[in-house]
Amino acid sequence: MKRILITGAGSYIGTNVEEYLCSYNEARGEVLYLVDTLSQRGDDWKKVSFTGYDAVFHVTGIAHADTAGATEEAQKEYYRINCDLAVETARKAAAEGVKQFIYMSSILVYGESAPVGKTKRITAETSPAPANFYGDSKLQAERGLSRIKGLKIAILRPPLIYGKGCRGNYPLLSRLAGRLPVLPTLSNERSMLYVGNLCEFVRILIEQEREGIFFPQDREYVSTCHMMEQIATIKNKKVVTLPLLNPVVRILSKVPGRIGRLANKAFGSLSYDMAMSEIGADYRVYSLGESIRKTEEERCRYQ
Repeated sequence: MKRILITGAGSYIGTNVEEYLCSYNEARGEVLYLVDTLSQRGDDWKKVSFTGYDAVFHVTGIAHADTAGATEEAQKEYYRINCDLAVETARKAAAEGVKQFIYMSSILVYGESAPVGKTKRITAETSPAPANFYGDSKLQAERGLSRIKGLKIAILRPPLIYGKGCRGNYPLLSRLAGRLPVLPTLSNERSMLYVGNLCEFVRILIEQEREGIFFPQDREYVSTCHMMEQIATIKNKKVVTLPLLNPVVRILSKVPGRIGRLANKAFGSLSYDMAMSEIGADYRVYSLGESIRKTEEERCRYQ
């Protein structure tokens, strides 16, 4: 049996991993993973003993958002939570005998997606180059963690994570797919990661006590327009695809400010070379089609 502490109680990823490990126990009829969660709001968490835990899965953090126009104070808060708190937690884990520390970083340490019409494929030779303070706060945390001795550090740089209850781009695309009668036919390439596949990935890392930098992603790349078509089909919505809309999206992507950023974020390209995501074990429990169906069916159930 392995004891796991998840920091960031109530977080989207932390809650999903906790539920997944508990259901894994139930499916096998024995307690293989004993999971506790810890809130890091305030300083009371510092009084909690980490002794006896095999792994700390650190998901406390400020999620990526539209960073344009953020105040200097807001930027400092990103570094305090995403970087300083992560390093402090890992040092405590190392001092109290924890074997493994898993940190949720982000694909955005490589910068934002390429604009509409361009490609951006990250390979093993690609160097991190954050485009804003969010990505930099994650990268600085990675560097701080790498200096801690006596602890197996596993750093995850996932792409966009989606699933029941997710936030960010996916819910917006899902709503649009359910409302728009027509869609463009633009082709782009994005790496994505279904939360169920992420949960199995984390379980494998814990089971095998892995360390290093990891790049989990689904087995298939995603084209935004094709994904929206799939979502519309699941919603029983009839949509028509029109190549004539493609120039409209391209024009929007060039508009300065928020509109252009959103267009490039949704229809631009950002992907990992698939070879980077192999770990010698099959963590892709769900295919892309199954993942989208499960996400949409659960969304409908809980809306």
